[in-house]
Amino acid sequence: MHEHLAHAEHVYTSAQRDSAAASSPVVASWRRCMTMHQLAPEDQRAPLRLTDQEFRRAREQSEQLIASATEELDRLFTTVGRAGCCLLLTDKNGIALERRGAAGDDKQFRELGLWTGSVWTEASIGTNGIGTALADERAVAIFRDQHFFCSNTSLSCTTAPIRDHRGRVAAALDISTCREDVNEMTLAILTQTVRDAAMRIELNLFRSAFAGARFLMVPAGANSAAALLAVDRHDLVLGATRAAPHRTAVGRQAHRRRHSCRRCPARGWRLPARRDGRGGKGGTAAGAVARRRQCLAGCDRAWHQPRNAAQEDEEARPPLIRVKVPLLEQS
Repeated sequence: MHEHLAHAEHVYTSAQRDSAAASSPVVASWRRCMTMHQLAPEDQRAPLRLTDQEFRRAREQSEQLIASATEELDRLFTTVGRAGCCLLLTDKNGIALERRGAAGDDKQFRELGLWTGSVWTEASIGTNGIGTALADERAVAIFRDQHFFCSNTSLSCTTAPIRDHRGRVAAALDISTCREDVNEMTLAILTQTVRDAAMRIELNLFRSAFAGARFLMVPAGANSAAALLAVDRHDLVLGATRAAPHRTAVGRQAHRRRHSCRRCPARGWRLPARRDGRGGKGGTAAGAVARRRQCLAGCDRAWHQPRNAAQEDEEARPPLIRVKVPLLEQS
């Protein structure tokens, strides 16, 4: 009981310091839990659980994700399962869809809520690997007392988000353990392991999204395994993974080709109207540069924040242009 009270006091004190919240992702998560989700660290709380009907619906909506991740989950469990680790695959809402764990550890993990049908968002269970990774959209490791609730301080977990072919977070892959001999160095190794596994699942999702296309691997140093282009039979680019170094250049080049006028109809924003040469910036070189910069800035903003669902589908695909770079074809 004393340890729980000490942990709660530490969370309150840290979250109230602006400097700590600005410099520490964990403390920033603690503050979100208190201010946005109205949670209290001293509470004894388990994650929310879906009904059987809700869980079946969630799995049906993520059929492609589960199919793309199953083989990788099995492979990963053969690596870490005997070390007392539990694997969870969740959707973008933090719902645990798939689980891998040793039978001898099931009782303890089930009591903690590391089971299918549980909801591991920050709103449900405070700071945790899955919820914080989804909130921050990056890989995180939460070590014991970095969890928000006192009831989870025996748990260490590391989670990597999984992105779909559009680059949006679609799921999360988590490794958790309750072993007392796990230290931060061990957790760092598990973090790299889960990130590599998440990357392979992303590649599976990418290939399934562009079924029938040819896939070309772009040399990109250490990240070459994830740098893929999907091309059609005319060598036109249909899609690109986040690691492909030409993705940004491809988007801007196509925008210059398609939207050289003042208005960009597909993006719903308008450039400043040109004025005459008497003091109007439209008639000067500086005005031309200003319009050009606004054009590119508007394109980038719209790329990440589509105006509606219809444009989201259209703009999610990288533009169709030919590429002339050294490529290695991947079967």
